[in-house]
Amino acid sequence: MLALHELQQRFATAVLGEDDSGFERAIHAAGLTGAQRLQVYRNNTRLGLTGALAAVYPVVQQLVGEGFFHYAAAQYITRYPSRSGNLHEFGGPFATFLETFEPAAGLSYLPDVARLEWAYHEVFHAAHHAPLDLCALAAVPAERQGELRFQLHPAARLLESSFPILCIWQAHQNVDHDHPPVRLDDGGIKLMVFRHENLDIEFQSLPDGEFRLLYALATGCNFATACEQAISAQPGFDLPASFRRHVLQGALTAFYLPDTSSSIHDHP
Repeated sequence: MLALHELQQRFATAVLGEDDSGFERAIHAAGLTGAQRLQVYRNNTRLGLTGALAAVYPVVQQLVGEGFFHYAAAQYITRYPSRSGNLHEFGGPFATFLETFEPAAGLSYLPDVARLEWAYHEVFHAAHHAPLDLCALAAVPAERQGELRFQLHPAARLLESSFPILCIWQAHQNVDHDHPPVRLDDGGIKLMVFRHENLDIEFQSLPDGEFRLLYALATGCNFATACEQAISAQPGFDLPASFRRHVLQGALTAFYLPDTSSSIHDHP
């Protein structure tokens, strides 16, 4: 008799269609053969996972059509099976998958549209966070401010694309109304997807300096380095005004000095 863990592993592999070892013989089901019962599980699993992908990527599905999307989803499910009991976590690598999915090779903008939809999905489900402690920030000595490291809000994502992905997304939000045609050569975009305290999700188009400032902070750079990168990306950029705006709107939620113990000003 198989141990429970081995039985579960083999069942999962068989359901995803990767097992030719005859696992169906271990299934006993009244009225159906083991192979038939296994096919029921396979169909239900694939339908559920395909539905989860379609819920996250409605614009991608509109762009390629339902039939193409379901074909792509079937290939994706095989290569990137769900690893979590929470379906909200399923579909993260879909953009990466589309980059190497040969039937979509002519749609070079599609992976970035998928990244935008996944960012929206993550922001929608992200945790709440208390605002940054302004009094504690003001108390940091001036000579140490360049060492500060900041934390981006859990409900904020930064995206950069060489395609007008926001225009593409917006054009597919209400298919009953005419929208101006989107030209792929209209240029790219740098933006932040951000959920406000009232739960509204906003797409904020960012100039080069502002995007570089936030991206540098989000990836662990200290404040001095982030400021240098922002000014390098956009000379003359109004850094104080930009930083103040993102602090006040809550995009930056916590800070710390790396070499000072118990210095994290983070209030989950």
